This record gives sequence, structure tokens and C-alpha cells, in this order.
Amino acid sequence: MNKLYVGSSTEKKIKRGVQLLDDKDCYQAKGDDQLVGLYNQSHQFLGTAYLSRQNKGRGWFLSPKKVTLTEAYFFNLFRIAKERRQPFENSDFTTSYRLFNQDGDNFGGITVDRYADFAVFSWYNPFVYQHRDTIVKAFQQAYPEIKGGYEKIRFKGLNYESAHLYGQEAPSHFTILENGVKYSVFMNDGLMTGIFLDQHDVRNALINELGLGKRVLNMFSYTAAFSVAAAMGGAVETTSVDLAKRSRELSKAHFESNGLDLAAHHFVVMDVFEYFKYAKRKHLTFDVIVIDPPSFARNKKHTFSVAKDYHRLISQALDILADDGIIIASTNASNVSVAQFKKQLEKGFASVKHDYLRLQQLPSDFTVNEADAVSNYLKVFTIRVKK
Repeated sequence: MNKLYVGSSTEKKIKRGVQLLDDKDCYQAKGDDQLVGLYNQSHQFLGTAYLSRQNKGRGWFLSPKKVTLTEAYFFNLFRIAKERRQPFENSDFTTSYRLFNQDGDNFGGITVDRYADFAVFSWYNPFVYQHRDTIVKAFQQAYPEIKGGYEKIRFKGLNYESAHLYGQEAPSHFTILENGVKYSVFMNDGLMTGIFLDQHDVRNALINELGLGKRVLNMFSYTAAFSVAAAMGGAVETTSVDLAKRSRELSKAHFESNGLDLAAHHFVVMDVFEYFKYAKRKHLTFDVIVIDPPSFARNKKHTFSVAKDYHRLISQALDILADDGIIIASTNASNVSVAQFKKQLEKGFASVKHDYLRLQQLPSDFTVNEADAVSNYLKVFTIRVKK
């Protein structure tokens, strides 16, 4: 194992419990995709890390001990992760949740999600991909009940994004349960699966308290999972808006899985900013507006960044929000802190009176590294607006 000497700021960061390493931490590194022993400037051993470039960061700290990446090592990680998730394992109402979550489960660069009888592995860098056979064998030992696995490639350099990995193959579409609601999912069609599992607590709030009797607008709706939750919670009408044409059929599949009548549920293929203008022209109003954009998006007319542009979504939503209405403002941008996100919201509200009812972050199956705020990337504010 090669040695990597790091500066005092990196040493402090590691001792605080941060596992994600960036270029500044690894400036003396010679090469990528390797396990390294980390040492401070006094040549004292700090622990084991691996180097591999991914969307965020240059590598991950693994342990203050020397580590060998054996099947037994990964089995132990999966065993501990499984014990943490016993409430989900024992649930009759939820069959889909996260089984392993990067540094929250002490190994960055990998996530594993459960969709009923199937698992989806996401590889975030070439190093973990190189070790995937060992990782998958350990996983099968820890989860013999899972019938088959799929993989998603979340780094550049390979000529595919998604593939069947082991065991039984899933149907092209099948339903999972979340909080008693059925959702139609697919395992092997690009990087998406039909639902974002990290939002299950937010959907539960729509089912249990926020949907009843309400007209709900769901912006950047993807497959309209928020809308389905609201409908199951008694919403009288939902409107789901997304620019992707494919979203309409995928959204309907969720509604049909639950036997919901589509008459009161609308699916609009349109840019959200154009829809805000359209709704204002038509004097449409909504009791609840859900806003969950991608961190960064570009189309022919607009470039959108959460860090700079979210306030525009809030200010335009206010034009079509009923009095005493609710805005659910969400972002998964890990580079935007809770304080920065709130600043964008405040800019959008300007002088309009509003109360923050709650902040929801990642649910308990998405274990986070408490020492690193970046690990807890999801931020969802539920806000009551008094106009």
C-alpha cells in the first residue's frame, strides 16, 4: 500500500470524522484508483483511504486502522448496515428503501437500494467498480433474501449506465410499497428507477396531513410520486408538471397501480417557468405547491442553478398559491447548505409573510455522516404562506 502524506488541515478534518477527501487533501498523491495509507507530516499513521475521482471529491477515508478490502470486510459493513435498518426490514408497509449509504455506512462511493426483491448498486467511481465482484459476493451473504441485483454507473468512462448484475431478472416494470402506497418502478432503463427513495418522509407527510382536500401542484414532477402520495392522502386534484415527455406515462403508471381515477389528476409536459405564466394567465390557484428541481438544469431558454435561481421559483409560485397555502421547497444540492438554501427562499418570499413549519433532511435509512454536513444533502422546507 502506497503512503500519502497530508497536511495539518486534512489531519484535523479526518480526526473530526469527515471521510470525503478532495484535491487539496491529496495534492501529493501519485495516481488514482488505489488504496493508500495516510500519514501526517510527522510520519504518524492516520488510517487507510482510497483515491478515485468522482463527481464530488478525490477519494474517501475508510478507517483509522489498516484495511484489506476482502469479502469479510464488506460483509461486516453490510451486516452493520442491515442491523441499523431493522424497522424497515420488519415493515409490512414499505418494501423499498436504502440499504447502504456511502460514508453514512463507512464506505464512500457506493450506495445500495432495495426495490422489493431486488437491489440496485450505484458505483460512483472506478475504484469501487473494480472491487464490485467482492462487494456483491459479500452483499449476497448478508442479504440472501434478495433475488437479484442491478448496477448503475455514476462515473464517466464506461460505455453503459445500467445492467443486470446477478441472480433473477426483474420484470420490466413492477410495484413496490412505500408507506402503504404502490409505486411502479423499473430496474434497467438508464440511471433512473421511477422514484427517488430519499423523499419517502416528505411523501408520507402528503399522505397523512398535507394532502387532504387540497389542490396540489407538483413542479419538476418526474414520475409524479409526490402527486400520487397527495392523492392517496385525499387531495381533490393534482397537477404534475415536467419538461420530459416520458414523464406523463410513467406518472400515470403510479396512479393506476393504486386504482386512482385519473379524471382529477393532470399531467403537463411543459417548462415549469412557462407553466407558472400559463397558470397565472388562467387564474389557477393551488393549496399546496411542491418544488423539487434538479440541482442544475439547462434547456433552450433557461439555465437553472439551485444556488443562484431557486428564489425565482418561490416568487413565481406565490402568484398562484392560495391564501394560507403551503409550499414544499426541496433541493438535493450537496453544495448548498441549509443556510444558503434558506437565503434563496427568503429572497423569493421578499416581504410576503410566511412560517417555516419544518425542515426535513435525509430519512433514517439514508444514514449520514454526522461529522460532514455535505453527507446530509437533502433539504426540504414546508412553509405556510400568509398573503
